[in-house]
Amino acid sequence: MIRTTPFHERTSAANIAGLWEHWSGYLVAQKYQLSEKFEYFAIRNSAGLFDSSPLFKYRIHGPDSEAFLAGVLARDIRACAVGHGQYTAWLDDGGFVVEDGVIFRTGMDDYLLTCAEPNHAYFSGLIGRRRVTIEDVSEWTAVLAIQGPTSRQILACLTPVVGDLPYFGLAAATIGGADVTISRTGYTGDLGYELWIPADKAIAVWDAVTQASEGRGVIPFGTVALYMARIEAGLLLLDVDFGSSRFAWTDANRSTLIELGLGWMVRDLAGDRTFIGRRAIERELRDKSSRWKLTGLVLDWQDYDRHYDDAGLIPPKDATPVQDEYYVYDDAGTQLGYATSLMYSPMLQRHIALARVPLDRTKPGSRVKLELPVNHRYEYFDAEVSRLPLYNPDRRTA
Repeated sequence: MIRTTPFHERTSAANIAGLWEHWSGYLVAQKYQLSEKFEYFAIRNSAGLFDSSPLFKYRIHGPDSEAFLAGVLARDIRACAVGHGQYTAWLDDGGFVVEDGVIFRTGMDDYLLTCAEPNHAYFSGLIGRRRVTIEDVSEWTAVLAIQGPTSRQILACLTPVVGDLPYFGLAAATIGGADVTISRTGYTGDLGYELWIPADKAIAVWDAVTQASEGRGVIPFGTVALYMARIEAGLLLLDVDFGSSRFAWTDANRSTLIELGLGWMVRDLAGDRTFIGRRAIERELRDKSSRWKLTGLVLDWQDYDRHYDDAGLIPPKDATPVQDEYYVYDDAGTQLGYATSLMYSPMLQRHIALARVPLDRTKPGSRVKLELPVNHRYEYFDAEVSRLPLYNPDRRTA
């Protein structure tokens, strides 16, 4: 049975395109407007509203919750103060990534973990004798993301707490008569916030935010515009840029934290914290056994246009994200790796990609070739390795 989110009364009325998709059993809009670019530019130039309610949300609490999380998460939760959050990941014993998510420390012994897929049974199975309780609060919590350069100004009309809220900070507020939690987080690589709302108060909060947004060019955006923004920002997507090690048949379908460019989560291994996957990470760093690294690619626009000109075609500049494998080669035609996400960036005016490349090609400026179809045959396009994120405005963290 397909369920609807607490915002569905408003999102369905706004969905001019009538395009929907399924996310964790919920109906979510692919795009509201006939052009996803309209929504994308709202994010980059003003602000957009995104319904993130289908995220899985787990309240983890109890006297041993910090020690428990310090042992199962790759990033040290002990460094996270009350009222702040962390982007984190959890690994298996081989150092391969099980999944990633965001965790908020809402009290000394109280946390909220969010993730894209169900993980309640996974974490519950690791508790053992610790005094820890994990509650699934997914259905009782609606999430509204306000993303874009004017998001702070909009929310400041409703509550003053956003003015001094730091990146990944948390604050309590009252909006539309509802007690909400505001986090300075998002999945667009821009200035943005997420509102964590009791599900039965979702509509009232939506209406308050949209009223405060009037005249600013703020509109809801769907998953297509979200994926456009997240590729530019170099933000990873489960089952696209990496797969969960729990469901992989071979190591070729598993990724380590280091290979995904997330080694900064475990930069300091000098302490005595023991967590799942630590020994494997230490071996990987010691033996330099990483197979590849996820990085950015920027295609040479002149070479791109040349391929289409030679075929008698107008070079397409389609911003619709392609989240599939396209292979990466060297000049001799030897396959080096593959791209996992590809798009034409309206902000950068270039075709960009997230790609796995061998370690000797990770230096920015390294040259590779990306295989793409033209007139029903593959051509090889010049591309340059670039650091992630490819788009990173100062306002994101300022």
